[in-house]
Amino acid sequence: MTPILQVRFFRTTQGSEPVREWLRSLGVSDRKIIGEDIKTVQFGWPLGMPVVRKLGPNLWEVRSHTTDGIARTLFTVLDHAMVLLHGFVKKSQKTPATELDTAKRRLKQLRS
Repeated sequence: MTPILQVRFFRTTQGSEPVREWLRSLGVSDRKIIGEDIKTVQFGWPLGMPVVRKLGPNLWEVRSHTTDGIARTLFTVLDHAMVLLHGFVKKSQKTPATELDTAKRRLKQLRS
């Protein structure tokens, strides 16, 4: 089966890949859970709840239930690719504005 979307990591102007670094900081089991959820989106796009939720224009989140809590991987879709912009583990019910702002800033950089 061919994936509908390729998966790419957002890269900063300095060349770092924040989502890849965040994933590496997690435990093996959490990485596996998040990876499976990203793969579900990659092969099943477009998807909705409970796996994917739209956050705004060109911005979605992959919702993963990990051992540490609720992980979110924020992404955009660009040229048949799912570009992973930001990842974090949620501590509260609502997505923190700072986390959303980080993803929006990276989305803006990507599109410019």
